[in-house]
Amino acid sequence: MTSPTATLPMNSYFETSFQSNVYACNRIIDNKIKSGPLDSALKLFDEMPNRDVVSWNLLISGYGKYELPNQALCLYNQMVSHGIKESPSTFSSVLSICSDNGFYQVGIQVHCRVILLGFSMNIFVGSSLVNLYMHMGLVDIALKLFNELPHRTLAAWNLVLRGFCELGRSNELLGSYCDMKLEGCVEPNGLTFCYLIRGCGNGRLLDEGKQLHCCAIKLGWLESNLFVVNALVDFYSACGCLISARKSFEVIPPEDVISWNSIVSVYAEYGFSLHALEMFTKMQLSGKRPSVRSFLGFLGLSRGTQNLILGRQIHCCVLKLGFDCGSVHVQSALINMYGKCGDMDSSVSLFEGVPERSLECCNSLMTSLLHCGVVEDSVEMFGLMLDEGIGFDEVSLSTTLKALSVSTSGSLSSCTMVHCCAIKSGFESDIAVSCSLIDAYSRSGHLRLSQQVFEKLPSPNAICFTSLINGFARNGMGRECLEMLDMMIQRGQKLDKVTFLSVLTGCDHSGLVKEGKMVFESMKSLHGIDPDRRHYSCLVDLLGRAGLLYEAEKLLKQAPVKGDSVMWSSLLRSCRVHNNEMVGHTAAKILMDLEPDNHAAWFQASKFYSEIGDFETSVQIRELAMARKMRKEIGYSLIEVNDHIYH
Repeated sequence: MTSPTATLPMNSYFETSFQSNVYACNRIIDNKIKSGPLDSALKLFDEMPNRDVVSWNLLISGYGKYELPNQALCLYNQMVSHGIKESPSTFSSVLSICSDNGFYQVGIQVHCRVILLGFSMNIFVGSSLVNLYMHMGLVDIALKLFNELPHRTLAAWNLVLRGFCELGRSNELLGSYCDMKLEGCVEPNGLTFCYLIRGCGNGRLLDEGKQLHCCAIKLGWLESNLFVVNALVDFYSACGCLISARKSFEVIPPEDVISWNSIVSVYAEYGFSLHALEMFTKMQLSGKRPSVRSFLGFLGLSRGTQNLILGRQIHCCVLKLGFDCGSVHVQSALINMYGKCGDMDSSVSLFEGVPERSLECCNSLMTSLLHCGVVEDSVEMFGLMLDEGIGFDEVSLSTTLKALSVSTSGSLSSCTMVHCCAIKSGFESDIAVSCSLIDAYSRSGHLRLSQQVFEKLPSPNAICFTSLINGFARNGMGRECLEMLDMMIQRGQKLDKVTFLSVLTGCDHSGLVKEGKMVFESMKSLHGIDPDRRHYSCLVDLLGRAGLLYEAEKLLKQAPVKGDSVMWSSLLRSCRVHNNEMVGHTAAKILMDLEPDNHAAWFQASKFYSEIGDFETSVQIRELAMARKMRKEIGYSLIEVNDHIYH
């Protein structure tokens, strides 16, 4: 009979042997994940008779590394169901996967497991939770978790700074940096300065960015960290300081390919095509391969200037270097470029040739169709995206609403359907979507629905106010336009030329002469905005409608743009209404001189002379117009009754 004590060394031996085997297998799995495909690592994992938490952690992080988030979370669920207790590394990996891939509901559930198992105060797990809630935009929760950390490392601080940077909250970003400096426990590194400088670029905070530039120089980050210098190139270009951007670029060693692509895209984005092409050529001559960013810059330049020839040349480069299949961004930019340049055949052909239709490519085609006036097809694209399960975002919704607002087949029911989609998907509070909703409802005469959309916005900006004012103006509600303008001023909103134009249009359509003149005069005197041609035209029309024709003529002659046919046409129309021959003669003569080939202008002048009894001149103008083979375009009207559009 064997004594109990005799089995102890044997048990200890088996335990040690088991641990050694698992440890050895884990090392092999780790090496396989680092060196090659995941299949061989997964095969070894499946063949292991025994696994520990490290085995599971390695494969979960491996799935995350190879951008297979669904498989990683599935494996995590298996781990929990097998009764394997998570370690801090497990939670860090799973939470990072949830943050990076938008699995926020799963992340919240994992947070519950963290609390249950008592890992809330672990610095690595806590930092991953801060990162998750920053990605979700729940800043208050993220900061609460951050403040509860027992020790706030530089990595944790950088996560907070990155969160504010990506959310575009530049002032809070700088405030957090000041808190970090005051605490004095950690010193900023190159990554810290990258987030700070990038955040200043996003907020166009030139002075603050220059101060950070000085700090980076003092701490030696410009010599030791290329990412900081590249961030400076982007920062200065975002602030419009291209000379400083070029100086920052020249500091960078010539072998750095990122900086070359940065400066090329900067010049392209600002429309300096010759400088961009010069740098692009130098980059290739020095053996540097262009990146997606360079091509996106050039395609954006081609789109903005409608330079189809340049766009086609860049397309050729894209094909030669193989970026046409490997980058959704390039595919989308090409579709967008051709569409905005008016070559819809090429745009549609590219879209149909894309291996897999992405949301970005669909949005590019949709906006291109709307830009080229193919409104019905733009609306149909939204239905296609829903039918094929591609989904939609704020760009899709906003573009569809814009198309519906100008479509002959657009109806209230169509707008409300898209509105429902926006509510269900959580895009109702998006500024672009809300403004498009306000515009679409107001164009169909449903101002109350426009107001409801506006009132539900938590913090409407100047664009939202202007959209609603424009809706009121379009429907002849001048008093409401003035009330909204007062509300904007009281809330400290920044007024711009578009806002004033909408208010003046409302005054014009409502006959509010005194108020319109006051608004016009306040532009320069109170708000420092110089009225342009459109504002003068609006006020001329308002004065003309009120019969103040001499005052209107005097204002017209003071306008910054001389010889504007729209304003003279408006004045002539008012002269016909109020039977003012003296001003009318002048307006008719100038209008025909300005529009020698416009049938509408000549017909208007002919009608004026006929109405004042000068039939001979009227007939002469008509005969001359016919001799020049001018044609009158026939307009049409639409009305919606019981969800049907009638012409």
